[in-house]
Amino acid sequence: MSDPNAFPLPVVDGFELDDELREILRPGELMEDEDGRARRLPRFFYEVESWDQARGLPLTHNFALWEFLDTDVREVERLRRYPRYVPCAITLLAAHLEVVRQEVGTLVHIAANGGYRSPGHELSRGASPHMWGTAVNIYRIGSDYIDSQDSIERYTRITRELLSGVWIRPYGHGAGYADDHLHIDLGYAGLVPRAAASQEGTAFAGVGDIEEEAQ
Repeated sequence: MSDPNAFPLPVVDGFELDDELREILRPGELMEDEDGRARRLPRFFYEVESWDQARGLPLTHNFALWEFLDTDVREVERLRRYPRYVPCAITLLAAHLEVVRQEVGTLVHIAANGGYRSPGHELSRGASPHMWGTAVNIYRIGSDYIDSQDSIERYTRITRELLSGVWIRPYGHGAGYADDHLHIDLGYAGLVPRAAASQEGTAFAGVGDIEEEAQ
């Protein structure tokens, strides 16, 4: 009997990927964020067979998988070919964004390179929730381009009223700020589907673990 709860993409243990992909995705490895705090990269991924599959797979009523995978040449060349691999927590991000979409009642546009980025992406400097599939950059909502202080702060207020606990970049210029998009992230959230392999050896880590691995 088929499982009505089954997600249509296979779950892949990053430890079992080929050497090239493991070097790019760095599953289960520790990486420091911009404040020097240790974060452990995702280990489990959904395998996406083709662009057609990504375009045809809805994650929510209004968002399909492809919207979170749209990248340009700044992504590592290997990850611009299929099959591609995306952290399982991408479904959490889509569910949060669907709440915003239903509230604003119009299309929410994710920027190219504004969804999932691998650790090898040119924009990946230090641990960023984009590498967990839990951050998104929105450049337009309906006919409103999110490229001014007024638009960023207006949609920031709306989002914070809807979604407790999310982090949104404040308006401004330079590192840590945004002036031409709305950055929403869930932090370093991980998701291990029921179909995933054992998590043995992947306990969450602190700075001390980075020091141990460096020895």
